[in-house]
Amino acid sequence: MAEQAKNVAQQTEDRLEDLAETVRKKFDRVTEGTYRDRVVAGRFAEQGDRGGDKGRAGTERKQD
Repeated sequence: MAEQAKNVAQQTEDRLEDLAETVRKKFDRVTEGTYRDRVVAGRFAEQGDRGGDKGRAGTERKQD
């Protein structure tokens, strides 16, 4: 019985790995790899340097 459970678990793991690979390939095909390439290149990590929150930098919270 335990051997049967191990076999089922292994088959399930293999199927999930195949599914994940298929999803990755389809996602890359839909986005033409651009999103993944940007993440790998680290472009999203530099967003803070663009000054998006400069307006809030000088504000302080008022206490009641």
